Amino acid sequence: MSKVLLLAVFLSSLLPAETLRVMTFNVRYPNPGDGANVWSARRDLFVETVKANAPDVMGTQELFYEQGQYIVEKLPGYAWFGVSRRGNHEDEHMGVFYRKDRLRVVDSGDFWLSTTPERAGSSSWQMSLPRMVTWALFEARNGGAKFLFLNTHFPHRDVDEAARVKCARLLAGRIGLYEDDLPIVLTGDFNAPAAGGAYAILSPLMKDAWKELHPAREEGTFHGFRGTPRADRIDWILYRAPWKVTSAEIITTHNSALYPSDHFPVLAVFELP
Repeated sequence: MSKVLLLAVFLSSLLPAETLRVMTFNVRYPNPGDGANVWSARRDLFVETVKANAPDVMGTQELFYEQGQYIVEKLPGYAWFGVSRRGNHEDEHMGVFYRKDRLRVVDSGDFWLSTTPERAGSSSWQMSLPRMVTWALFEARNGGAKFLFLNTHFPHRDVDEAARVKCARLLAGRIGLYEDDLPIVLTGDFNAPAAGGAYAILSPLMKDAWKELHPAREEGTFHGFRGTPRADRIDWILYRAPWKVTSAEIITTHNSALYPSDHFPVLAVFELP
């Protein structure tokens, strides 16, 4: 091996590895009944939480259009996209945010968790509300590497367990349609613990970023603006890719009794090959 090539190999080993920072964050819709934690009171703390953790891509749930617009107004390095679960901008979105300097959207779209996935606003399985997935095919601006990103919010009631299983089956079928070598990331509020029916369907197909680093530990993510979460981790970051998880955190940022949301966000950092 020539000295020039040896030097190039040595220098490349000193460069920091390429990383991808992924966050899932249930925003909590702007409910006027949230008292001290109404959106107008916590929105700047929400923005600061995102800014401090600097995700390259973030899947949100319960996002209203005005919330999405406020976030990108305050964080102009980000863009976001998505439609509401009714197929317009008049309800909750599964909004996807991304850093414009790091990622480019190649393609994007939405489908519904129902027996008619392409019909906007459709709902099945006795769910009380339409549920959906917003997705994008991203390309890294620096080198052209592509990955598929999906973001969702499963039904929330105790009686919806069978529906959550059907949602997971539909998602698993969609994921199975893609080429095996395409990296895929799935974020969401699954309204179920990282065990049980829905998780059992998705976990054979995708790794759980949290469990890659914390295989024997669980922490809750929903806390209802109280700061003390329930036992179950219902917000997940799953992935199918030859990537290494270097960090997986549940972010508990707050300012006294003020919280950015009623869920703690989850952040995973991936080292890309």
